Amino acid sequence: MLKKDSSIRKALGAVSLLWFGSLAGAGLAFFTQVILARELTPEGYGVFAAALATVTLLAPLAGFGVQGVWLKVFGSEGWQGTRWLSPSFRFVTLSTAATLSLFFVWAAWGPHDESTTQLLFWLLPVILGYLFMELVSSKLLLEERFRSLALWQLLPHFTRLVLILLIVFAGVSNPNVITVAVVYALVAIVVLVLGCVHLKAMAGGRFALKGHSRMAEPEKKNLDPIASVRVADVLTQTWPFGLATIFHLVYFQSDIILLKYIAGDEAAGVYNVAFTVMAAVYLLPSVIYQKFLLPKMHRWANHDRKRFYQVYRQGNVAMLVLGVLAMLAIWGAAFWAIPLLFGAEYRQSFVIVNILAVCAPVVFVASSVGATLVTQEHMARKVKYMGIVAGLNIVLNFALIPEFGAVGAAVATVISNLALLVIYYVAAQYLVFGPDLKCVARAIDGFER
Repeated sequence: MLKKDSSIRKALGAVSLLWFGSLAGAGLAFFTQVILARELTPEGYGVFAAALATVTLLAPLAGFGVQGVWLKVFGSEGWQGTRWLSPSFRFVTLSTAATLSLFFVWAAWGPHDESTTQLLFWLLPVILGYLFMELVSSKLLLEERFRSLALWQLLPHFTRLVLILLIVFAGVSNPNVITVAVVYALVAIVVLVLGCVHLKAMAGGRFALKGHSRMAEPEKKNLDPIASVRVADVLTQTWPFGLATIFHLVYFQSDIILLKYIAGDEAAGVYNVAFTVMAAVYLLPSVIYQKFLLPKMHRWANHDRKRFYQVYRQGNVAMLVLGVLAMLAIWGAAFWAIPLLFGAEYRQSFVIVNILAVCAPVVFVASSVGATLVTQEHMARKVKYMGIVAGLNIVLNFALIPEFGAVGAAVATVISNLALLVIYYVAAQYLVFGPDLKCVARAIDGFER
């Protein structure tokens, strides 16, 4: 009993630490967006938001899901997963070069004006910053260094805010979008340099994997040659994780990009205010399922099915309750909070955020249900579901934005998230847990009584 209580306290402490770090990071990011919205015009803010969303959409192509593969292979193979590191780093180099080339082509010859082209080029280092942020986060998760992870993910938000505040209070009362882009680029370079230190140590074997005994790891010299990993093998494992991230970004924030090119810069700026609010709200399920439970769920899915299903059931209920509370809080505060924080010119964002608030309970529960589809062989199925929803979202945006502008984009997002939740739930019930679902449920119910 004492051991169980200690484990519970340890888990709660880890979640609290990650939650605090992520909450602080989200608060800093939110405050940064508030300052940018106030200092830039709605049109300028829309231009910057759309450019940053474009970079964010392409950034996952660099690495293309390697960080997710690390969690999977180390969760199933333990220390023997180190055989994936060297080919993973080679794969990251190739995928990053391809991503930067693609970004260069879009920035230089995309359907935008010269100022947007210049802005995109200044934001190019953000792609590298995103890559190193994700890779180091995955390493720290595997080591269960939750304090270091919280500080690592806090670093870029804190540094960006400090630099922007220095610019504003140094006398530049109206910084332009290029000035802001330079700040984002400088912070990305800092992340890149620090990330190289972490990853060099990992590649050299200075890596403290948790949850697995090193005694069980065979000596590298005794490994079967068949067990060696090639770059092609890495690609075989990464594509579901890479596509999943991209599809998620498509139905999560591609609306901002499409609004810029279809409805104009101001519409993109107005929508981005509502998007910023919702991104802060989605922090809670992200912390629990992406930063704390994910490595554990890989282990439970392979070695403790009873606990795996128990976490799934309890997580669904908890996320539904928290999501409904978040939705009600947004409805109660948005009318006065948005003009107070962002300025009177963004008052129309109130309607957008009230529509998007419906997504809160949907996304919260989808985070719980969808986490089961990341384990074992189910990731490929999850990617297909996300691809279907991403396609649905794009079709809905093209159908609704020309007529309804930012409101149409918000409605498209709500419909897309509802569709994703329904698909996830059906897949989890019938594919992840399968025919033994009732037996597992009865066993858990008996244990709980």
